[in-house]
Amino acid sequence: MPLALPACARWTLALGLALCAGILAAAVVPGWPAQWLGRPLSRADAHHVLPSVAWHGRLMVLSWGLLLPLGMLAARFCKVLPSQAWPDELDRKDWWHAHLWLQGSGMVLMSAGLLLIVGHPGMPDPLAPWHHACGWLLAGCAALQLCSGLLRGSKGGPSSACRCGDHYDMSARRVVFECVHKGIGWSSLPLAMATIAIGLVLADAPRWMPLMLCSWWLTLAVLALALQRAGWCIDTYQAIWGPDPRHPGNRRAPIGWGIARFASQPRSTPAPLTPARRADHEE
Repeated sequence: MPLALPACARWTLALGLALCAGILAAAVVPGWPAQWLGRPLSRADAHHVLPSVAWHGRLMVLSWGLLLPLGMLAARFCKVLPSQAWPDELDRKDWWHAHLWLQGSGMVLMSAGLLLIVGHPGMPDPLAPWHHACGWLLAGCAALQLCSGLLRGSKGGPSSACRCGDHYDMSARRVVFECVHKGIGWSSLPLAMATIAIGLVLADAPRWMPLMLCSWWLTLAVLALALQRAGWCIDTYQAIWGPDPRHPGNRRAPIGWGIARFASQPRSTPAPLTPARRADHEE
């Protein structure tokens, strides 16, 4: 197995979660930290917002701030796991189930959040039109992601009833899907962060909210960097079918950036595989 969880990733996740828990605890335990953290961003005496707007914000933060980014990281970095004897054990679907569940749950929460805000008159603030435009653009991105996933084509491969398939053969349909799905997915992440930040300002949120969100996003960013540097971003095609050059998808470059590809070695070789090349591509 070529992978081992880097110590930096373990420490980053542990410290990041501890920091988020500490901010939340300090915000609810009586004392001066709670008083400071509970004050709105504008330094007003109280935080007032309509219940529908409050729940809209909560659902959108859970969706775009928590579930959807985790689903993206699962799809990028969890295709081959340390417990997996790859390439003898191929096509572990843990990452796929996690990605499907996290993205599906995130889209459900996002849809509920949109329904709560439909018909709301809006706020007399110059930032409000930007928040509305970015929010609906994100909703459109989510819809395109769902449609592209449904239209990704067939799988195929040696273990399928029909060997020919869009993914196994890397057909034009599959290539277009990967370009669209990956491009929209990763480009929507900074847009989501900006939209949430504007929403927090519009709602005059308590200080602990942006502090905890920034801590969480920083944790995910450092974790992603550690996993990327450790070679955890493995080509989807090789994760499913292995590095054998006889598979048609192994004879073309992967689509995206920063993907690790491995050279084909005899299965009896006990030593860990080493990347044949680290293409400037995504999973």
